[in-house]
Amino acid sequence: MYRLLRCLVSLLALSVAIVPATVAAADPSDSRILDERPLGGRQLELVVHSAAMNRPITLWMSHPGSGAPALYLLNAVDGGEDGGPWTRRTDIADFFADKNVNVIMPMSGRASYYTDWLRDDPALGRNQWTTFLTRELPPLLESRFGMTGRNAIAGLSMSATSALNLAIGAPGLYQAVGAYSGCPRTSDAVANAYVHAQLAVFGANADNMWGAPDNPAWAEHDPMLQAERLRGVALYISAGNGAPGVHETLGDTGIDGNPARLLDRMLVGGTMETVIGGCTRPFTDRLAALGIPATVDLRAGTHAWPYWEDDVHMSWPLFASALGA
Repeated sequence: MYRLLRCLVSLLALSVAIVPATVAAADPSDSRILDERPLGGRQLELVVHSAAMNRPITLWMSHPGSGAPALYLLNAVDGGEDGGPWTRRTDIADFFADKNVNVIMPMSGRASYYTDWLRDDPALGRNQWTTFLTRELPPLLESRFGMTGRNAIAGLSMSATSALNLAIGAPGLYQAVGAYSGCPRTSDAVANAYVHAQLAVFGANADNMWGAPDNPAWAEHDPMLQAERLRGVALYISAGNGAPGVHETLGDTGIDGNPARLLDRMLVGGTMETVIGGCTRPFTDRLAALGIPATVDLRAGTHAWPYWEDDVHMSWPLFASALGA
């Protein structure tokens, strides 16, 4: 029931405006790796100081050795802090254990859209994720781990929109993008209300992110409006339609024979994915109208981790080709 209420709030509620101080710029060169901890095999935990956010950021990493490209993998709206990150909810550690790619995953960033916020937020503090992910972190990792400088980025749900926006905002940095079950619209009235409501669940105010709804920053971070700027990037776009799919069974991972969990996935996850699927199709239609190639998977299914595990597996050949991996 609590998850259903959170879902309904995400779809319907609006946040209250608060106006804290504007964020001051920081020098990206002041960022540095603070700690490196082996986790076994090729897995590492890194702690990196972000000058822009003036705090340490913990990262999970799968490192195959020098001379490999990078795949940045973003967590969902909880930043991996509540329900768990990719490594806990999917098989990505095993999947990438034999692949020639560095996989980097921030272990924070809840409700941030992994973007640069105009102002600090009373609930979330300082969010300058675009600066961190595009300007501070890549040079540090490329220098320390001997990466090739070729990058892909992928995200799910909230961070699917983030992945598209990061590629739009940093031309040439990413050769491939994966957007799994995300709404690639932000600036129209319905999408704007959805973003405000989604962040309000975490006590945050989206006006602190990109300003009031009429602020041009919303349009600048709307992949639907900025789709032309994705030309030349290998794109993988997926979403369900909310109807039961291959993972709505009692024996599926996360349901584990529990009928209540199956009902929750079908009702709550189905409602969420119905909205997201309806948001994704116009975006893929716009890409097609612009003549921008994309691998598109619009399927039956709900808003659930097993589908995103499948997405990683299915999008990897596209990423590997674009990265030279």
